[in-house]
Amino acid sequence: MNIKKTFGEKIFDTINGFLLLCLVFVTSYPFLYVLFASVSKPSLLMAHEGFMVWPLGFFTESYAMVFKNPIIGLGYLNTLFVVVAGTSLSLLLTTLGGYVLSRKMVLWGKAIVLFILFTMFIRGGMIPFFLVVRGVGLYDSRLAMIIPYAISTYNMIIMRTYFAGIPDAIEESAKVDGAKDFTVLFKIIVPMSMPIIAVTILLYGVNYWNSWFSAVMFIRKRELFPLQLILREVLIQNNYDSMTRGVSMSNTEQVGLTVKYATIIVSTVPVLLIYPFLQKYFVKGIMIGALKG
Repeated sequence: MNIKKTFGEKIFDTINGFLLLCLVFVTSYPFLYVLFASVSKPSLLMAHEGFMVWPLGFFTESYAMVFKNPIIGLGYLNTLFVVVAGTSLSLLLTTLGGYVLSRKMVLWGKAIVLFILFTMFIRGGMIPFFLVVRGVGLYDSRLAMIIPYAISTYNMIIMRTYFAGIPDAIEESAKVDGAKDFTVLFKIIVPMSMPIIAVTILLYGVNYWNSWFSAVMFIRKRELFPLQLILREVLIQNNYDSMTRGVSMSNTEQVGLTVKYATIIVSTVPVLLIYPFLQKYFVKGIMIGALKG
């Protein structure tokens, strides 16, 4: 049945559509600017000021320079290791913690939740944190970027809330048939909780991918640098000499500018390619995890 909209509703829809288009432009333009700049001619880009709505010429050598640099490939491997290993460990620990805390018969369950929530507001500080990580032997190790950040209190509370919303009758019927706790969790609860599992993977994965501060604190060996730390060197410290070898001194600064933008694109695209496949779970999982319980 077609419902005819009033004049006021049409005006309202038009204004909403315009505002949404403005929002899309504001949020997407910075990425488009970086993309256009990364393939622009260095001399034209250096002289350009203001908005950019298309590439200034066409220059792809900056991407060739980025991929030829061995430290970029090594940074990718380090980052992939941290993302895969860290996300797997975090997901396992968060799932176990969320399941235990969601059970009504757990001894002192509410007190444990309060203690966990306490850590969201009160922390020991950066220096004690650094001393603890170094004291347990994780300094200058990839594990220093994983183990200290293995559990997010926020993610575990969201998962606990989701698990608590699953009817108790399902678990009880499984235990009547002889299922143990681990069987109930991994063969019944987890398959029923794929939206929140996907959300947790996305949150942890993006966090590990973008993590650089932990590497700044705990990593000194250059061969262990993650991609984001290399990106920080290129953007803030202008350390792109290894990528612009063979370029004349007069053009180094110009080419280095396009190399910066190309490095940003290279480090951002993988997350942009993965996110669309998890977006539907992300919205659904966040809404259900926040409202159930």
